[in-house]
Amino acid sequence: IGNLTQANSISESVNLAFGVPVWITGVVITALALAIILGGINSISNVSSVVVPFMAILYMICGFAVILGNIRNLPSGMQLIFSMAFNPKAAGGGVLGTITVTVMNSMRYGVARGVFSNEAGLGSAAITAAAATTDNHVHQGYINMTGTFFDTIVVCSVTGLVIASSGVLGSTDASGIPLQGVQLTTAAFSTVLGPAGKYVISTGIILFAFSTIIGWEYHGEKAFEYLTGSRRFNWVYRVIYSLVSYIGATQALNIVWSFSDIMNALMAVPNLICMLILSGEAAQDVIAYQPKIKAERGQRLQ
Repeated sequence: IGNLTQANSISESVNLAFGVPVWITGVVITALALAIILGGINSISNVSSVVVPFMAILYMICGFAVILGNIRNLPSGMQLIFSMAFNPKAAGGGVLGTITVTVMNSMRYGVARGVFSNEAGLGSAAITAAAATTDNHVHQGYINMTGTFFDTIVVCSVTGLVIASSGVLGSTDASGIPLQGVQLTTAAFSTVLGPAGKYVISTGIILFAFSTIIGWEYHGEKAFEYLTGSRRFNWVYRVIYSLVSYIGATQALNIVWSFSDIMNALMAVPNLICMLILSGEAAQDVIAYQPKIKAERGQRLQ
């Protein structure tokens, strides 16, 4: 499901920046994804280990440059974020239904976008973590936690501050429709970087989203392998998965995101229930691992 939204983001970004038709982008994504995915987990990890760090560093540098360029607007931008997050008008309406709808929509979009930011709660990231070579599962869990931190707390916060300080929030396009998504972020980066802003965003989305597409394929493949009880038909899943990327790249954004939100919810609910059931066992493992952390910390200080 994740490849639908990621492919859609890539095609929209490429169309916005370079004017390339979405169907052409869809064909390219499908071909590249299939070529890499057929190589298995080693091929996927080799590509991701190069693409992700490079793009993360470039994106952070450009993001901080835009924030510094609009530093005077940052306090008002921060105020805008908090005023919109805790808007008293929602409660001032006096109608319980209005309040409920507002809160529920906020929760729905917050959870849905948070899931796409770091996959927390879906249970999918654990599949990749299980493929790692480690001497302790708790140690691997701590490593995975850093990914969530950098994805959401660092990268997403930089994006939010770029938009908040740029002054473009609430701007509209030529048809009078408010800017959102890729268009809004591109406009924010362009306030300091100029025309180069759209190329930074487009390149970032292409690399980030494509690495996500090939990474999530491994999650689905392992689940498919478990259900079939054999690796014999994995190549079938890889081909179908790559073809689905074309569908995501060529469909309307609202259709793709709505469908993906539903599917992610169907994944998250049973996984979260299982996490609650196993929370006691997980806590025991973490507590048992603490002496080793303290011992390693003491060795470093010596």
